[in-house]
Amino acid sequence: MTSNLTSPLFLLDCGSFNYHDLDVVIPWLYFAMFPLALMLNGVASWVSLHLSSTSTFMVYLKNLLAADLLMTLTMPIVAASKLPTSSVGLRLFSCRYSGVIFYTCMYTSITLLGLISLDRFFKIVRPCGRLLGQNLVFGKVLSVSVWVALFGATALPTIILTNQGASNKTDASCMSMKSPAGVRLHTVVVVFMDVLFWAVSILVVVCYMCITNKVLQSFRNSGSKNSQGKQKTKVRVFLVLVVFSVCFIPFHIMRIPRTIQQTNNVNGCSQVSINIAQKVTLWLSTVNICLDPLLYFFLCREFKEKLMGMLNRKGTPSQITSGTT
Repeated sequence: MTSNLTSPLFLLDCGSFNYHDLDVVIPWLYFAMFPLALMLNGVASWVSLHLSSTSTFMVYLKNLLAADLLMTLTMPIVAASKLPTSSVGLRLFSCRYSGVIFYTCMYTSITLLGLISLDRFFKIVRPCGRLLGQNLVFGKVLSVSVWVALFGATALPTIILTNQGASNKTDASCMSMKSPAGVRLHTVVVVFMDVLFWAVSILVVVCYMCITNKVLQSFRNSGSKNSQGKQKTKVRVFLVLVVFSVCFIPFHIMRIPRTIQQTNNVNGCSQVSINIAQKVTLWLSTVNICLDPLLYFFLCREFKEKLMGMLNRKGTPSQITSGTT
């Protein structure tokens, strides 16, 4: 699932761009992001521990926080393994363990964001769907199923089939550490994750557009001229869609050519271009773990009230039962 190519691509004559500099800069961008991501997700997790799981929304939110926090904790090892001076042993560990967990957590987060969108849809647009869609037990079972399906069907087989040692430091790429079955699995996993992402993307867009229309229709039906309320609704939906799109879509556009390059041993300047785009867009996807906690604060009333209450050393009322997005 990971693809830490470290071959000397910078030796190719592909113009004035210094590929070696990028190999140094990108890992340090991860290192720079790590303290902020750890602080934001640590605070968000701390707040979530003081919120009761009394709704499917909170169940999904807590699972999303867990995925983001676990992804954050794997970031330093993944970043260190991308440095040109990293050891083969560290790269092997990242390719087999931390990098796999990193990617799997990212797709767990994406899936849970889709479930949160669907949960808001059931609550606001289709109340008749709340019987199952917002059943607490169903939400917990679905959350566990997401973890088991993604880690059991993709992460665990990848870990098992990444069982080849790198013959030398210049060929210490993750693909070179996979068995033939592991290379085939990698292709299948990439396609599966891409399909999953685009399906969730459609779900998120449709759900939030329907929510926007429903809320604005409610304003119109009530004769309300609360332009500020309408504007807030539009801004909330805009924030969710922009963060989701900017963070994840560029990376997934690059996934297919990147996989074709890996499995077909595409070399030359096209390989350099694909590698550059993949590295930059992957870092951009990782920025999402810093933005998610900010979205909780701005879009979830329960989360915001609990955080402000804890900062003021005052407990928020236990009667609060559900947040809104």
